[in-house]
Amino acid sequence: MTFHIELRTRDGQPLAFDCAPEQNLIDAAAAVSILFPSQCRQGSCGACHASVTAGDYTLGAHSPDALPSSPNGQSGQSGAILMCCTTPQSDLRIALPFDHSKILFQSVPRRSADITALEPVAENTVRLELRLQPNDDCGSAAEFEPGQFIEIEVPGSDQRRAYSLANTGNWDGRLELLIRLQPGGLFSDFLRSSAQPGTVLAVRGPQGAFGLDAASLRPRWFVAGGTGLAPVLAMLRHMAEFGESHEARLFFGVNRESELFALDELERLKADLPQLKVTLCVWKPAGDWQGFSGTPADALQQALSEAPVQPDIYLCGPAPLVNAVESAAAAFGVPMERVFSERFLPG
Repeated sequence: MTFHIELRTRDGQPLAFDCAPEQNLIDAAAAVSILFPSQCRQGSCGACHASVTAGDYTLGAHSPDALPSSPNGQSGQSGAILMCCTTPQSDLRIALPFDHSKILFQSVPRRSADITALEPVAENTVRLELRLQPNDDCGSAAEFEPGQFIEIEVPGSDQRRAYSLANTGNWDGRLELLIRLQPGGLFSDFLRSSAQPGTVLAVRGPQGAFGLDAASLRPRWFVAGGTGLAPVLAMLRHMAEFGESHEARLFFGVNRESELFALDELERLKADLPQLKVTLCVWKPAGDWQGFSGTPADALQQALSEAPVQPDIYLCGPAPLVNAVESAAAAFGVPMERVFSERFLPG
């Protein structure tokens, strides 16, 4: 026995496949070469969240932080699921929070890339630049949309770590990553001890559904915690390259001033995007800090109270920040479908 699963993407495109009662939705789709955005496949990261609009299902074990907040600030909206740990109990209809273009219908590309730069940019944060080696399919080009991520295979292990791209697509094969070095992190330890220019890494991607809604004319407000700035930089750089005129605000936050980075790049972006306003937020500032004292969620909440027009909110950071921003947005009436978020996991 199988159940029929009907899905519709954010841009209105239909999809369908059959799923057995013991199968999760991600695996059933992959069996017919439909690869939805996903990452951990363990109910932890939230990359495969969607909404069931009709039918019965079982949502298996998962992290509550992986689901978008409900309007009352509690974890999980009505009908919200993670496709990697959802099994059907009847036919289902599902609304997907991303466009059809973010779905792959073939295996995730795997390529080799050389490390071309590895440099510290802030306390426990490094900038890693890679250059893709040419292949027969696409030469040297790095083709991806701003907001997407790649997975890097950790040398000497069977593990992969996902990192958002900070630059935009290019013909040179250049990939720019901003990485927080985690204590005891598998890839973090490799970067500390072994990585150097010329080291070859295997990368998989691009992947992910996080990205700009090109059809929306609303102001674009960006919220980034720590290295969650990476996909936001990609989006702002994309806006600058294409001369997009949307009102834009960035709320970028860290714990201490020593953790701030990319400040010169933000100044360049402000020159290229005159409509961009940047608010730097430090949660635990020293006595002489002149910027905003508090979290990006605090700064966003203050700005929303004064905003004449509800914005689209693009959000990347750790789960507590994502939850706080989603709650603040709901409190000021921003529809949850206008809050685009990506949680990141330590690695």
